[in-house]
Amino acid sequence: MTRTVLLRLLLVLVVVVVLLLTAFWAVQRRLIYLPDPAPVPAAASVLPGAEDVRLRTADGLELGAWYLRPAGRDPAATVLVAGGNGGNRAGRAPLAAKLAQAGLAVLLLDYRGYGGNPGRPSEDGLALDVRAAHRFLTEDRRVPPGRLLYYGESLGSAVVTELALAHPPAGLLLRSPFTDLAAVGARRYPYLPVRLLLRDRFPVEEQAARLRVPAVVVVGGRDSIVPPSQSRAVAAAASARLVEVPGADHNDPALLDGPQLVEAVLSLVPR
Repeated sequence: MTRTVLLRLLLVLVVVVVLLLTAFWAVQRRLIYLPDPAPVPAAASVLPGAEDVRLRTADGLELGAWYLRPAGRDPAATVLVAGGNGGNRAGRAPLAAKLAQAGLAVLLLDYRGYGGNPGRPSEDGLALDVRAAHRFLTEDRRVPPGRLLYYGESLGSAVVTELALAHPPAGLLLRSPFTDLAAVGARRYPYLPVRLLLRDRFPVEEQAARLRVPAVVVVGGRDSIVPPSQSRAVAAAASARLVEVPGADHNDPALLDGPQLVEAVLSLVPR
C-alpha cells in the first residue's frame, strides 16, 4: 500500500468518525428521552378521585399533571413523583393508587414533551419542570416542606436529587439511580467518547453526597439498564438506607409498584 493510498484511507476514516460524532451530538437527546407524547386520558378515568392540574414553568410552558389525595382523610404526607425517561404519567398510576390507599397524596409529574406536554426535554428543562411541580404543591396546595416527599424513578432520581439540594424535602426516595448519565451511556455505547460528547450530565452521585435529608435507595438485584453497583454507590454517597429487591429488573412490577417499594416510601413519612 502506497503512502498516498494510506493517507487517503486515514482521511476517509477521520471523516467517517467526525460524521458519526456529529450525528451522535445531534440526536443524543432522542436516545436519552423516550416519551410517550400522546395525550393522556382524564385523571379521574384512570385514578378515581384524581384531578387534572396544570403546572406553569419559569420559561412559560404549561404542563399537565395528575394530583390524587387519599379518600376521606387528610394525607400523612404528599409525594412528588418524577418518572423515568420513558412513557408518561399514566404508567405511574398504579403506584399513585397504592400510595393514596396508604394515606398519601401524590402528584404525578410529566416533563415537557411527555404526555401531550409542549416542549423538548433536556437536563435544564426537567429542572424547570420539577420546580413547577414543587411550586404547585407548596404554594397552590400549601404542602409544608416537612410533609413533602420526593420520589424519583431512574432518570427521575437525578431530577429530584437536584431539586432536593435547592428545596430539601422531608424525605427522598431514589429508585434505580445511576451515578451520572455518562456512566450509563458509556455502557450502552462503549465505542463512543460519551463522557466527552454528552450534553446532559445528571451528576447524581456527586449531588447525593451533598444531601442532608433522610433518603432511601431502592435497587433491583438484576437491573439490566442501571447496574445495581451504581445505585449502591448513590446510596453510599447519600448515606441512604438501601433496599434491594432480589432478582428484579429495571421495569419489573416489583420496582414499579411492588410492596417493598411502597413500604420504602412509607418509611420516609414523618412521624
